[in-house]
Amino acid sequence: MRNTHATRPLSQLSRPGYRAARFPESDVPDHAPADVLPAGTLADAPPELPELTEPDVIRHFTNLSTLNMSVDTHFYPLGSCTMKYNPKRHERLAGLPGLVDLHPYRDEADLQGMLQILHEMQGMLAEISGLPAVSLQPAAGAQGELTALLVAHAYFRDKGEGEQRRKVIFPSSAHGTNPASAALAGFDPVQLKPTKNGLTDLKELAAKVGDDTAVFMVTNPNTLGLFEREIEAATKIVHDAGGLVYIDGANMNAILGLTRPGDFGGDMMHYNVHKTFTGPHGGGGPGAGPIAVRDFLGPYLPGPVVKKVGGTTQRPEFALETPSKSIGRVRTHFGNVGILLRGYFYLRTLGAAGLREVSERAVLNANYLRKKLETVLEIPHPAPCMHEFVASASKSKKNRQISAMDVGKRLLDYGVHAPTVYFPLDVPEALMIEPTETESKATLDRFADIVRAILTEEEAETVRTAPHTTPVRRPDEVKAARQPVLCGIAKGCGTVPVEDVVVSE
Repeated sequence: MRNTHATRPLSQLSRPGYRAARFPESDVPDHAPADVLPAGTLADAPPELPELTEPDVIRHFTNLSTLNMSVDTHFYPLGSCTMKYNPKRHERLAGLPGLVDLHPYRDEADLQGMLQILHEMQGMLAEISGLPAVSLQPAAGAQGELTALLVAHAYFRDKGEGEQRRKVIFPSSAHGTNPASAALAGFDPVQLKPTKNGLTDLKELAAKVGDDTAVFMVTNPNTLGLFEREIEAATKIVHDAGGLVYIDGANMNAILGLTRPGDFGGDMMHYNVHKTFTGPHGGGGPGAGPIAVRDFLGPYLPGPVVKKVGGTTQRPEFALETPSKSIGRVRTHFGNVGILLRGYFYLRTLGAAGLREVSERAVLNANYLRKKLETVLEIPHPAPCMHEFVASASKSKKNRQISAMDVGKRLLDYGVHAPTVYFPLDVPEALMIEPTETESKATLDRFADIVRAILTEEEAETVRTAPHTTPVRRPDEVKAARQPVLCGIAKGCGTVPVEDVVVSE
């Protein structure tokens, strides 16, 4: 039975005089704050911090932690996001005192162990991508996209083509961040229509590419879960026009050890370390989005990067260096080092053979689930998929008025996180499903049985009004995104009872 009282805001649970800890008497002389601090820095009154016992605090956060779904508690087939299980071994290793207690402002001589780890991480990411120059700076995938586009802009500016090359071209199956990153970097986004098979249309690409093309951004495998088989021909079209090819690395979980973006024509890419390798993922972070580029783009990378500068084989020496034509910093210190460390230990644990097996099992699981579901859901692109596939609830919507959103919401009642819905936009009533390599056959069979049960429930209204077991059922998602209600203890910030949350019609 869930303790809903404990999940109320701490400010509401507070009772004057309650304590979770008692500090010892101070053994230094007291000073009034006004005697030692400038007047302008003094608050009018002490902050109204909540007063609680230790059990109050523990119960509050323990109960809050169980309100949401996570990969540690539920099956999480969220397509496009690779929400896979993260081995706890890497959490433990990344939390070793010699790593987490290291201050980034210490002298480089004191940072040699950390620099060696980061240098090896750069090398492994270069090898996996087939692109030799790496910067660990970007803090997330979308920032990696933006960073790479800024690198491309600096490269073209150096060639005297900065004003000429304005267009960034991408397929309609691109992640939404691609056109957003292009616009943010000052380029003009240009979208391509797909072929009937959901792949890049080479004829349309050739028609759109010209001497004004800066970059072609493409995800491979794409967001339909399909491998762009003609990727080399596509990259040749772009390269012949003097443009660069950017590979969105969001779907690297499908091709680790099987093929490399640098080998099929990519000039730049980013990794989502938290998705492809390991790391807590979701709720907006944390993440890490290193970029890998070809040699001739290396001088433009954001710095610092880690270089081996001497020493011996047994005791190499490393230093932080800023590339000669660097676009500058995009993140403080070494990048999001906490996630980079988790990725490093993941790579060292699995090795080359293990990484390949990750992708092989991810592809196997996705195709197994696709075949299990094709009798109850339409699969618009029925070709063998990579690590994810996109199904459609169109027939269900037409015959029983059960939409993709209804299916996703009803899954919550069965203890399963919903797949991505309504993306990509090319597929009506889309359900993008990614089981990942870490799920068992038993879990996949159970998920297929649940989907089948939902779509054949006798009372369709039960599905259309789901979920029935969650504290909040169907919030107005547009209003929630555009008019967020942030609650806390700040003056004038009220809290909103669950029953007052705006619900869509």
